[in-house]
Amino acid sequence: MEDIPMSSFLETQKPVQTQFKLKSKFFSNPARQDGVYKKSPRPFCIPVEHAEENLIPEARQSAIEFFRSHGIKWHDGHDGKPSNHLCDSQVCCVNFLAPFANKPDSLALLLRSIFPELKRMLPIEDGMFVTFEWIGGDYLGEKRRGDSPRTRGANFTSADACVAFERMDGKKQIVLIEWKYTESYGGKDLKKSDSGTDRTAIYQHLFNKPDCPFDKTLLPSFASLFFEPFYQLMRQQLLAHEMETHHEREADIVSLLHIAPDHNQGFKKVTSTELEPLGDTATGVWKKLVKPADRFQSVATERLFGGMLREPPAEMKPWSDYLAERYPWATKGEATA
Repeated sequence: MEDIPMSSFLETQKPVQTQFKLKSKFFSNPARQDGVYKKSPRPFCIPVEHAEENLIPEARQSAIEFFRSHGIKWHDGHDGKPSNHLCDSQVCCVNFLAPFANKPDSLALLLRSIFPELKRMLPIEDGMFVTFEWIGGDYLGEKRRGDSPRTRGANFTSADACVAFERMDGKKQIVLIEWKYTESYGGKDLKKSDSGTDRTAIYQHLFNKPDCPFDKTLLPSFASLFFEPFYQLMRQQLLAHEMETHHEREADIVSLLHIAPDHNQGFKKVTSTELEPLGDTATGVWKKLVKPADRFQSVATERLFGGMLREPPAEMKPWSDYLAERYPWATKGEATA
């Protein structure tokens, strides 16, 4: 989590999550104790030995087993369990989306507000309708150590989640999901890694392709993308484009969907000076740069989930009860996308 300054949204979430831990029925008494995070006990964390209780109960064991069986890394995880930090973004993503993995009708109902052409959900992995930390094929040329396999969730470009659906026109669409919770970013230049690697050289061949998915007439320079969150968005958009080009999993269209709280104003900052003339928000700038335009969409978490959290289908009632108590900001009306 380098170069992520303290956001005001994160600071408001810490006491909310602390109270949820202390008062909610969803934790055991041992899990209500302060947890050690970065070598210090913190009230907004749970003890690492009870880190599984950071996950929504209905997906708690299944998510841990799924991550284990696919070698997926939990960010700040311990012993195959998720982070013990209650404001963890990956945990938040799993809590919101994992319960939909075996409920395609509810998932379709949720996503049609963004994708009106959606006809029906399709399984994406292991017969499930949601998967996590998707890395796709080895298209980006990211280096690995020797013959070691690429890892999901660490060291390689990963989409936080991934879904697939059949469209009304009969085409198959895969959607890579980038999930944000309390993140905010500064203006650190990431062109060079701490070890001295020139990151621009890794992705330059994809940027130079005639079918590159960025409007170069608007983009000041390739180097202007090497500031978070644009560096992340760039890699994920390239992954989506290459998946589409190679028809991965028989996909006709592969797009990127960005989901972030409208309440998190700190995330919206345009961190690359050269990109500031293109818009007032990071996702607004990115929307202008991507082509075709429908290959990137951004939506507020509140807008996407708020209606279903307030009036859930019967099968999603346990999900909505949990999330409304833990993340009450997500129920707040129709926020701006």
